[in-house]
Amino acid sequence: MELALEARGLRKCYTAAPAVSDVTFGLYAGEVLGCLGANGAGKSTIVKMLTGLSEPTRGQVLWFGASIHKDLVAYRRRLGYVPEEPELYSYLSGWEYLEMVGTLRGMDRAKMAKKIDALLALFSLAPHRHSSIGSYSKGMRQRILLIAALLHDPEILILDEPLSGLDVVSALIVKSLIKTLGERGKAIFYCSHVLEVVEKVCSHVMILRKGKVIAYAPTAELHRMVGHASLEQAFVHLVADRDAEQTASEIVQVMSTGAA
Repeated sequence: MELALEARGLRKCYTAAPAVSDVTFGLYAGEVLGCLGANGAGKSTIVKMLTGLSEPTRGQVLWFGASIHKDLVAYRRRLGYVPEEPELYSYLSGWEYLEMVGTLRGMDRAKMAKKIDALLALFSLAPHRHSSIGSYSKGMRQRILLIAALLHDPEILILDEPLSGLDVVSALIVKSLIKTLGERGKAIFYCSHVLEVVEKVCSHVMILRKGKVIAYAPTAELHRMVGHASLEQAFVHLVADRDAEQTASEIVQVMSTGAA
Protein backbone atom coordinates (compact mmCIF):
# COMPACT_ATOMS: atom_id res chain seq x y z
CA MET A 1 0.00 0.00 0.00
CA GLU A 2 1.30 3.46 -0.92
CA LEU A 3 1.82 6.07 1.77
CA ALA A 4 -0.68 8.91 1.52
CA LEU A 5 1.51 11.34 3.47
CA GLU A 6 5.17 10.94 4.33
CA ALA A 7 7.71 13.03 6.18
CA ARG A 8 11.36 12.27 5.39
CA GLY A 9 14.09 13.64 7.61
CA LEU A 10 12.30 16.90 8.38
CA ARG A 11 14.48 19.56 9.95
CA LYS A 12 13.47 23.16 10.61
CA CYS A 13 15.77 25.84 11.95
CA TYR A 14 14.69 29.32 13.01
CA THR A 15 17.90 29.91 14.97
CA ALA A 16 21.10 27.90 15.39
CA ALA A 17 19.18 25.28 17.38
CA PRO A 18 16.67 23.30 15.26
CA ALA A 19 12.99 23.43 16.23
CA VAL A 20 12.55 20.04 14.56
CA SER A 21 15.32 17.56 13.81
CA ASP A 22 15.25 14.48 11.56
CA VAL A 23 11.52 13.74 11.92
CA THR A 24 10.41 10.82 9.76
CA PHE A 25 7.01 9.11 9.65
CA GLY A 26 4.43 7.80 7.22
CA LEU A 27 0.65 7.90 7.15
CA TYR A 28 -1.42 5.41 5.15
CA ALA A 29 -5.02 5.83 4.08
CA GLY A 30 -7.23 4.73 6.97
CA GLU A 31 -4.71 5.57 9.68
CA VAL A 32 -5.17 8.20 12.39
CA LEU A 33 -1.78 9.31 13.68
CA GLY A 34 -1.78 11.15 16.99
CA CYS A 35 1.08 13.58 17.51
CA LEU A 36 1.93 14.31 21.15
CA GLY A 37 4.52 16.43 22.89
CA ALA A 38 5.00 19.08 25.53
CA ASN A 39 4.87 22.77 24.59
CA GLY A 40 7.87 23.57 22.40
CA ALA A 41 8.34 19.96 21.30
CA GLY A 42 7.88 20.87 17.63
CA LYS A 43 4.26 19.89 16.94
CA SER A 44 3.18 23.21 15.41
CA THR A 45 6.35 23.39 13.33
CA ILE A 46 5.62 19.95 11.87
CA VAL A 47 2.01 20.91 11.13
CA LYS A 48 3.18 24.01 9.24
CA MET A 49 5.51 21.90 7.11
CA LEU A 50 2.83 19.25 6.46
CA THR A 51 0.38 21.91 5.26
CA GLY A 52 2.94 23.69 3.09
CA LEU A 53 2.79 26.86 5.19
CA SER A 54 6.51 26.51 5.93
CA GLU A 55 9.25 24.79 3.94
CA PRO A 56 11.66 22.45 5.73
CA THR A 57 15.25 23.57 6.17
CA ARG A 58 16.07 20.00 5.19
CA GLY A 59 14.02 16.96 4.27
CA GLN A 60 10.69 16.81 2.46
CA VAL A 61 6.98 16.12 2.78
CA LEU A 62 5.59 13.69 0.20
CA TRP A 63 2.01 13.25 -0.96
CA PHE A 64 1.56 9.84 -2.61
CA GLY A 65 5.28 9.76 -3.33
CA ALA A 66 5.73 13.28 -4.75
CA SER A 67 6.86 16.43 -2.95
CA ILE A 68 3.89 18.59 -1.89
CA HIS A 69 5.79 21.60 -3.24
CA LYS A 70 5.75 20.15 -6.75
CA ASP A 71 2.09 21.19 -6.99
CA LEU A 72 1.08 22.81 -3.70
CA VAL A 73 -2.28 24.02 -5.03
CA ALA A 74 -3.31 20.49 -6.06
CA TYR A 75 -2.16 19.11 -2.70
CA ARG A 76 -4.13 21.68 -0.71
CA ARG A 77 -7.27 20.84 -2.68
CA ARG A 78 -6.99 17.29 -1.32
CA LEU A 79 -6.15 18.50 2.19
CA GLY A 80 -8.43 19.43 5.07
CA TYR A 81 -6.74 21.54 7.75
CA VAL A 82 -7.94 22.76 11.15
CA PRO A 83 -5.35 25.16 12.62
CA GLU A 84 -4.77 25.54 16.36
CA GLU A 85 -5.91 29.17 16.34
CA PRO A 86 -9.27 30.02 14.68
CA GLU A 87 -8.10 32.98 12.59
CA LEU A 88 -11.10 33.87 10.42
CA TYR A 89 -12.44 36.88 8.54
CA SER A 90 -14.62 38.38 11.27
CA TYR A 91 -16.62 40.58 8.86
CA LEU A 92 -17.89 37.58 6.86
CA SER A 93 -20.84 35.48 7.93
CA GLY A 94 -20.29 31.80 8.55
CA TRP A 95 -22.02 30.97 5.27
CA GLU A 96 -19.94 33.52 3.33
CA TYR A 97 -16.70 32.18 4.77
CA LEU A 98 -17.55 28.61 3.80
CA GLU A 99 -18.66 29.75 0.35
CA MET A 100 -15.27 31.45 -0.10
CA VAL A 101 -13.43 28.29 0.99
CA GLY A 102 -15.47 26.08 -1.35
CA THR A 103 -14.98 28.46 -4.27
CA LEU A 104 -11.20 28.55 -3.75
CA ARG A 105 -11.21 24.75 -3.85
CA GLY A 106 -13.06 24.72 -7.15
CA MET A 107 -16.28 23.13 -5.88
CA ASP A 108 -19.45 23.10 -7.95
CA ARG A 109 -21.54 25.99 -6.62
CA ALA A 110 -24.89 24.20 -6.43
CA LYS A 111 -23.44 21.15 -4.66
CA MET A 112 -21.35 23.39 -2.43
CA ALA A 113 -24.39 25.38 -1.28
CA LYS A 114 -26.27 22.21 -0.33
CA LYS A 115 -23.29 20.83 1.58
CA ILE A 116 -22.76 24.11 3.43
CA ASP A 117 -26.40 24.22 4.54
CA ALA A 118 -26.35 20.56 5.60
CA LEU A 119 -23.09 20.83 7.55
CA LEU A 120 -24.12 24.07 9.27
CA ALA A 121 -27.27 22.31 10.45
CA LEU A 122 -25.38 19.21 11.63
CA PHE A 123 -22.92 21.37 13.58
CA SER A 124 -25.83 23.36 15.13
CA LEU A 125 -24.86 26.57 13.34
CA ALA A 126 -27.82 26.96 10.96
CA PRO A 127 -29.50 29.71 13.05
CA HIS A 128 -26.26 31.72 12.92
CA ARG A 129 -25.29 31.10 9.29
CA HIS A 130 -25.84 34.74 8.27
CA SER A 131 -24.37 36.31 11.42
CA SER A 132 -20.86 37.76 11.25
CA ILE A 133 -18.07 35.47 12.47
CA GLY A 134 -16.98 38.35 14.72
CA SER A 135 -20.09 37.71 16.82
CA TYR A 136 -19.36 33.97 17.18
CA SER A 137 -18.08 32.32 20.34
CA LYS A 138 -14.77 30.43 20.27
CA GLY A 139 -16.61 27.14 19.96
CA MET A 140 -18.70 28.40 17.05
CA ARG A 141 -15.58 29.60 15.23
CA GLN A 142 -14.00 26.19 15.81
CA ARG A 143 -17.01 24.48 14.27
CA ILE A 144 -16.74 26.74 11.20
CA LEU A 145 -13.09 25.69 10.83
CA LEU A 146 -14.09 22.04 11.06
CA ILE A 147 -16.76 22.46 8.38
CA ALA A 148 -14.27 24.28 6.15
CA ALA A 149 -11.83 21.37 6.51
CA LEU A 150 -14.47 18.75 5.69
CA LEU A 151 -16.47 20.56 3.01
CA HIS A 152 -14.59 19.23 -0.03
CA ASP A 153 -14.28 15.64 1.27
CA PRO A 154 -10.45 15.68 1.51
CA GLU A 155 -8.23 12.60 1.33
CA ILE A 156 -5.90 13.89 4.06
CA LEU A 157 -6.88 15.72 7.25
CA ILE A 158 -4.45 17.63 9.45
CA LEU A 159 -6.13 18.53 12.72
CA ASP A 160 -4.31 20.74 15.23
CA GLU A 161 -6.22 20.73 18.55
CA PRO A 162 -9.59 20.36 16.76
CA LEU A 163 -11.58 20.06 20.02
CA SER A 164 -10.39 23.43 21.36
CA GLY A 165 -13.34 25.47 22.64
CA LEU A 166 -15.98 22.89 21.73
CA ASP A 167 -18.85 22.07 24.06
CA VAL A 168 -19.24 18.50 25.31
CA VAL A 169 -21.76 17.45 22.64
CA SER A 170 -19.74 18.93 19.76
CA ALA A 171 -16.54 17.32 21.08
CA LEU A 172 -18.24 13.91 21.24
CA ILE A 173 -19.45 14.32 17.65
CA VAL A 174 -15.98 15.28 16.41
CA LYS A 175 -14.31 12.36 18.21
CA SER A 176 -16.78 9.93 16.63
CA LEU A 177 -16.31 11.67 13.29
CA ILE A 178 -12.52 11.22 13.37
CA LYS A 179 -12.85 7.50 14.05
CA THR A 180 -15.45 7.11 11.29
CA LEU A 181 -13.37 9.03 8.74
CA GLY A 182 -10.35 6.85 9.53
CA GLU A 183 -12.45 3.73 9.06
CA ARG A 184 -13.56 5.11 5.68
CA GLY A 185 -10.00 5.46 4.42
CA LYS A 186 -9.05 9.03 5.25
CA ALA A 187 -5.45 9.66 6.33
CA ILE A 188 -5.56 11.79 9.48
CA PHE A 189 -2.78 13.58 11.37
CA TYR A 190 -4.17 14.53 14.78
CA CYS A 191 -2.17 16.92 16.95
CA SER A 192 -3.36 17.29 20.54
CA HIS A 193 -2.56 17.69 24.22
CA VAL A 194 -5.59 15.65 25.28
CA LEU A 195 -4.10 12.21 25.81
CA GLU A 196 -7.31 10.33 26.53
CA VAL A 197 -8.81 11.49 23.21
CA VAL A 198 -5.70 10.47 21.27
CA GLU A 199 -5.82 7.06 22.94
CA LYS A 200 -9.46 6.57 21.89
CA VAL A 201 -9.37 7.82 18.28
CA CYS A 202 -5.80 7.25 17.02
CA SER A 203 -4.53 4.01 15.50
CA HIS A 204 -0.90 5.18 15.81
CA VAL A 205 0.95 7.59 18.10
CA MET A 206 4.07 9.68 17.64
CA ILE A 207 5.65 11.39 20.66
CA LEU A 208 8.02 14.32 20.28
CA ARG A 209 10.58 15.66 22.72
CA LYS A 210 12.69 18.73 21.96
CA GLY A 211 12.04 18.46 18.23
CA LYS A 212 12.82 14.76 17.88
CA VAL A 213 10.67 11.65 17.65
CA ILE A 214 11.19 9.54 20.77
CA ALA A 215 8.35 7.06 20.16
CA TYR A 216 6.36 6.09 17.07
CA ALA A 217 4.16 2.99 17.02
CA PRO A 218 0.61 1.65 16.89
CA THR A 219 -1.20 2.88 20.02
CA ALA A 220 -1.57 -0.58 21.60
CA GLU A 221 2.07 -1.46 20.88
CA LEU A 222 3.33 1.73 22.50
CA HIS A 223 1.80 0.63 25.80
CA ARG A 224 3.74 -2.63 25.64
CA MET A 225 6.98 -0.92 24.61
CA VAL A 226 7.16 1.24 27.72
CA GLY A 227 5.34 -1.14 30.08
CA HIS A 228 2.42 1.13 31.00
CA ALA A 229 -1.30 0.42 30.74
CA SER A 230 -2.40 3.89 29.62
CA LEU A 231 -1.15 6.40 27.08
CA GLU A 232 -0.98 9.03 29.81
CA GLN A 233 1.41 6.89 31.86
CA ALA A 234 3.49 6.12 28.77
CA PHE A 235 3.67 9.81 27.85
CA VAL A 236 4.74 10.84 31.35
CA HIS A 237 7.36 8.08 31.39
CA LEU A 238 8.86 9.28 28.09
CA VAL A 239 8.47 13.04 28.30
CA ALA A 240 7.91 14.43 31.79
CA ASP A 241 10.91 16.03 33.49
CA ARG A 242 9.08 16.28 36.81
CA ASP A 243 6.63 14.23 38.84
CA ALA A 244 3.22 15.84 38.27
CA GLU A 245 1.74 14.93 41.66
CA GLN A 246 4.84 16.13 43.51
CA THR A 247 4.87 19.42 41.60
CA ALA A 248 1.14 19.95 42.30
CA SER A 249 1.78 19.34 46.00
CA GLU A 250 4.61 21.89 46.03
CA ILE A 251 2.38 24.48 44.31
CA VAL A 252 -0.27 24.01 47.02
CA GLN A 253 2.42 24.42 49.70
CA VAL A 254 3.57 27.72 48.18
CA MET A 255 -0.03 28.93 47.90
CA SER A 256 -0.68 28.27 51.59
CA THR A 257 2.59 29.75 52.86
CA GLY A 258 1.90 32.89 54.86
CA ALA A 259 -1.83 32.71 54.26
CA ALA A 260 -3.93 34.51 56.87
